[in-house]
Amino acid sequence: MVDMSRTSEISGFYKLSPDERLRRVKEFAGLTDDEASMLKSTGSLGIQTADRMIENVIGAIPIPLGIATNFLINGNDRLIPMAIEEPSVVAAASNAAKMARPKGGFRTSSTGSVMIGQIQVVGIIDPNAARLELLSQKELVIKRANDQDPVLISLGGGARDLRARVIYTPRGQMLIAELLVDCKDAMGANAVNTMAEAVAPLVEEVTGGRVLLRIISNLATERLMRAKATFSKDVLGGEGVVDAILNAYAFAYSDPYRASTHNKGIMNGVTAVVLATGNDTRAIEAGAHAYAASSGEYRPLTCWEKNSDGDLVGTLEMPLAVGLVGGATATHPIARISVKILGVKSATELGEVICAVGLAQNLAALRALATEGIQRGHMGLHARNVAIAAGAKGELIDRISAKMVEERKVRLDRAKELLQQLGENK
Repeated sequence: MVDMSRTSEISGFYKLSPDERLRRVKEFAGLTDDEASMLKSTGSLGIQTADRMIENVIGAIPIPLGIATNFLINGNDRLIPMAIEEPSVVAAASNAAKMARPKGGFRTSSTGSVMIGQIQVVGIIDPNAARLELLSQKELVIKRANDQDPVLISLGGGARDLRARVIYTPRGQMLIAELLVDCKDAMGANAVNTMAEAVAPLVEEVTGGRVLLRIISNLATERLMRAKATFSKDVLGGEGVVDAILNAYAFAYSDPYRASTHNKGIMNGVTAVVLATGNDTRAIEAGAHAYAASSGEYRPLTCWEKNSDGDLVGTLEMPLAVGLVGGATATHPIARISVKILGVKSATELGEVICAVGLAQNLAALRALATEGIQRGHMGLHARNVAIAAGAKGELIDRISAKMVEERKVRLDRAKELLQQLGENK
């Protein structure tokens, strides 16, 4: 029977204090006192900080923060904070970074810190002529944009260029103007969106059209990060392993079903560092997968080759629009600490480090897949989570997980059986 008094339509929920919101949610969902208490515990973030970061806050969800070791990037040693719930990712990144060290570690580069702001213009009879007219007023448009952010200009950033193109859509032709803005150490969404909105009236005046959307693009093709590393065939396990990895890469290159999982492995590393530093994981994920499909086919973000010595050479190029100022990076205390651990001094340096982590993560996954299979290393770590889910505590977690791995039966039902057996034998 439906409880008619139970409704999610709560007027003024956003005006309530976090404690009062939690009380209302507790009543609605039938939470226990212990469950409500766990939600209320926000750890180092603090409920007042959390309440100012997003809307309708009732608590926080902790994600494990691990440190990947062994990274040598452009000759500098780095410890890499990674926020992720998936077992084996941090260990795999650390192992791959160790294998890269004999050949000099990772080398990185980038194209800069420019973001693209798009301005959609509709209702133009002659969009190609309007495009040329708009480009003839480029300097005026750029000046109007830069008038919006004197602070960014003082730091050496700001609007750098204006592009325009005509696209064909189910609603007819549209003119898309694109502002190219150097955002320096910011991710740039606020600055770019403000500029795009500010120049919209001028764009309408010049083109005779009507502006609709004015928004940043997360396909940050002007903010590409690149990483390269060479892995000795001897460290990997011989030239046969190198060839097996190349065959695995060829599979991903030729099949989008495999490529999606290949790229997911890259993003295991990338997203974990993005999250640890308080950056926008959704924007990075969207840009990465769009870039992977930019050729018209969905492809791997990495490229793997064999050099004349028979060693494996890997490269990764991807858009990485991350920042060191603004957003959660500035407000979340753990994000600030993560940045300090990394020791990066600019957003571009942060992006390059993240790119190197993505390349390491991909190597680790490909090597595991091409040799013993992905489950061997993953199994033991996963078994611990299953044991905990079954109710095991303390040293019983290790005993139960070890037994399940030995039996190759990492299942919740088996964990519960072992918990009962071992509990009775205590």
